[in-house]
Amino acid sequence: MATLDTPPAAPRGRREAHKAATRKALQEAAHRMFEERGYAQTTVRDIAAAAGVTERTFFRYFPSKEDLVLDEVLDLIPVMQTQVAARPADEDPYAAVLGAAFDLIADGGPGLMFSGPPQRFPGQPVRQFLPVLSQFEDGLAEALRERLAEHDPDAATPLRAAVLARAAVGAMRSALFAYTALPEGERTPALAHQLLRTAFGHLREP
Repeated sequence: MATLDTPPAAPRGRREAHKAATRKALQEAAHRMFEERGYAQTTVRDIAAAAGVTERTFFRYFPSKEDLVLDEVLDLIPVMQTQVAARPADEDPYAAVLGAAFDLIADGGPGLMFSGPPQRFPGQPVRQFLPVLSQFEDGLAEALRERLAEHDPDAATPLRAAVLARAAVGAMRSALFAYTALPEGERTPALAHQLLRTAFGHLREP
């Protein structure tokens, strides 16, 4: 019970909104710092200071710098599923995923972070990323299976959806690896789109 010395707790909705805002501020600060200094040169203290919070607050939200990026990939799963489901019904699976990727980048989503963990993290964090990548692929497979079932339920097998999803994610990651390998001055949204289109075009080659 609140006393004169203890202010009443904020309503739950307000507390949750504050937590969400703090989490987003940490992620956005991390993005800026990674771009400015590079992943390895950016510390948790740097990220916390840029977000206007303490290191202790950072660790309330993320166990480590690596977990901040990995959690973002997990956050993308329902977003990507929604984007794929919203694509025009006449698009084939690869076109739907490619269009969804373009939508994520256009919306300011962390589309380019698909390539971040394996490229930026040495050693153990790469192994930590693999289960997260698998979850992302599984989420995409679920969305593709639902699209396939709308047109041909008999062909909408889990295996087919899984193969399509993993191939599509492989194309995205390959394109984005190529993008981040370029000198910073050469990276543009138009080039990111071009690399993604080219990568998905390779999936259709005989």
